[in-house]
Amino acid sequence: MAKKEQQPNTKTEEDPQKTILQHTTFNGKLEHFTYTSPATPSPTKRITRSTTLHRSPASTAPPKINKLHAPPASTAPSHSTATTPTKKRKRLSSAYAPPSKYAHLPNHLTDAVGPSLILLFIGVNPGLTTALTGHAYAHPSNLFWKLLDSSGITDRRCLPSETHSLPRLYGLGNTNIVARASRDAAELSRAEMEAGVAVLEDKVRRWRPEAVCVVGKGIWEAVWRVRYGRGMRKGEFRYGWQDEGENMGVVKVEGEAGRDDEWGGARVFVATTTSGLAAGMRPAEKEAVWRPLGEWVRKRRKERGWTVEEEKEDGIMEEAVKEDVKVEGVKTTSTEVVKVETAVEDRIEQIA
Repeated sequence: MAKKEQQPNTKTEEDPQKTILQHTTFNGKLEHFTYTSPATPSPTKRITRSTTLHRSPASTAPPKINKLHAPPASTAPSHSTATTPTKKRKRLSSAYAPPSKYAHLPNHLTDAVGPSLILLFIGVNPGLTTALTGHAYAHPSNLFWKLLDSSGITDRRCLPSETHSLPRLYGLGNTNIVARASRDAAELSRAEMEAGVAVLEDKVRRWRPEAVCVVGKGIWEAVWRVRYGRGMRKGEFRYGWQDEGENMGVVKVEGEAGRDDEWGGARVFVATTTSGLAAGMRPAEKEAVWRPLGEWVRKRRKERGWTVEEEKEDGIMEEAVKEDVKVEGVKTTSTEVVKVETAVEDRIEQIA
């Protein structure tokens, strides 16, 4: 019976242990790659696991990072100019030209003024052709003289050479907000325009015209900035007659109302620019703006019993310049205007 004693089954005892060990090791590997929802999730492990699962070992592309939780690129203190605001400097126009650019050229234009004027025109500044000839709005492309005729301010098409005859013939005067010459208004600075406002006010006080015509929106904007310390807001600008409170050259005597030397100022009419380079409005639209002014001038001239005299045309210098630069009958396209101005500048340099 002792011989029949059952021997321990070592095979049966070893196989389950080996199987359990292998199973435990395999489950451990599975748990490393299998997502579980622990009670206290670890953000670091989740990011590492996600990166391991979705990135290919052969791929060199950087992992995608949520921009909302991206770490800062550097912990060093930033010296960006955005965190240190600086005072803004006023920028000059890209087309600005200092006075020295045309300082060698002659400027023969003088104000055409006198007593008892019905209307005083205020332009921006003399162009190069105007500075050379001494005649206002002398460039062939400028619409000033044409608009005076079509609106009825004058009874015929006058020549630029008649600039200084206008006060005697029609009761019209002419001046500018800036005295120095330039190719166009873009070569002037805002400071120059604003500095000319006080000079204009003094001229209007001295000559006391019934009204002034501001030839161009930019001039009136400069007057506005000086008066109110800011630019115009939307809806504040309009062409035509301005409110009585905007009169120019007002003379007041403190504490003594009703004195003879007090003056309510000249009415202000804002007209369009007449430059041939300004293509923002069609000629017919400009004429529509100028027409009410012409109606008023004719009415005042009639009420004052003004007799228009005939004037002999003597535009000798003007015609000589036109012949030299060959601009007779030029079309007022932007290309032709540039060609004409270039020719005029060449002629001016020869004279200087």
